[in-house]
Amino acid sequence: MAVERRKDSKNRVLKEGEYQRANGTFEYKWRDRRGNRHSVYAKTLQELREKEVDVLRDVLDGIRPENCKLTINDLYENWVRLKRGLKDNTFQNYQYMYRQYVQPDFGRSKIVELKRSDIRAFYNHLKDECHLKTSTVDCVHTVMHQVLELGVEDGYIRYNPADNALKELKRAHANDTVKRKALTLEEQEIFENFLRQPGEFNKWYPIFTVMLWTGMRVGEVTGLRWCDIDLEKEKIDINHTLVYYDKGQNKGLSFAVNTPKTKSGRRVIDMLPQVKEAFLQEKRNQEEFGIKCTVTIDGYTDFIFINRYGGTQHQGTLNKALRRIIRDCNYALMDANSGDSDNLVLLPKFSNHSLRHTFTTRMCEAGVKVKAMQDILGHADSRTTMDIYAEATPDLKREEMNRLGAYFSKGSGQT
Repeated sequence: MAVERRKDSKNRVLKEGEYQRANGTFEYKWRDRRGNRHSVYAKTLQELREKEVDVLRDVLDGIRPENCKLTINDLYENWVRLKRGLKDNTFQNYQYMYRQYVQPDFGRSKIVELKRSDIRAFYNHLKDECHLKTSTVDCVHTVMHQVLELGVEDGYIRYNPADNALKELKRAHANDTVKRKALTLEEQEIFENFLRQPGEFNKWYPIFTVMLWTGMRVGEVTGLRWCDIDLEKEKIDINHTLVYYDKGQNKGLSFAVNTPKTKSGRRVIDMLPQVKEAFLQEKRNQEEFGIKCTVTIDGYTDFIFINRYGGTQHQGTLNKALRRIIRDCNYALMDANSGDSDNLVLLPKFSNHSLRHTFTTRMCEAGVKVKAMQDILGHADSRTTMDIYAEATPDLKREEMNRLGAYFSKGSGQT
């Protein structure tokens, strides 16, 4: 005996799970693999059957049906609970970035409706409307991508819509990406000579000399203790870094000591003569003014570079000092060379990290091998070293070609 099939008001045969509701709209019911019931609704039968195709794809791909109400913020809360293996300052920074730029508005978007173009539009909004730097959007992207990747892993979404979004943003805004530039040899000499002079800024000579002639990161330099250096063997043991960050949960900003992020970060480097002298000058300065380290941070104390109160230095203070040094140095140069201002070389604007970049450039100019540079700088990835090397060598290539041309001209008797 034939089974009579359900039909809608237009006498169309309905498939299994399809129903026409009393108000004329349509509903499709199904059970997931756990036996839980779910439904989707549509105004027309054609629209309903289009949704059924999506349901079937989700079932076959293992996509969880409860994702229809899940937002990016919901995924973020799961990510916060589950994320492990990050330094506390890094994790707190990620959370700050998300709460500041994603959570209030874009974070309320439903993940089931999220498309690649939505992510691209959001990043463009941060860049063009909120006027964030590309590096800041990069930080936002890092946490966004991880949050959405959790959605893929848990079966809420089929793919990560943030894939390649940052790469596209960087390509589109390539013209406003400012790369850090190293000081030229002449600029470096001007900077060092100005700091050597007796006066207000001479106290900064030791720490900036150590940065300039070791290539150490600012947190590695400010975190150095006297027990980390051996003045007799002229060695520096880099085994930790000093960080300053917001610890969250109303704890405020404070210092902490971190171990290096990678094995390459833990290293021993040799002191150049000027670095040894800088350490000795710092020791003499502290003895002369009766300054001693008064802080202990995560069990670490006896820091080398301290302020007049015995506390540790941090990046903000050092960058402010650099701005004053650059300003007053340039004023001094202009006052001393008022008759030849057209050919006057002044210090450009630069930061602590520029000194690391400058040291790397000097190594390139001296012909230091890339592998040695990688070990000295503590780069985990040789590509990072190669990128800096490639950027630093155009002028060197030109000099070598000129030297090559001069060699052959000499050999052929040309002048």
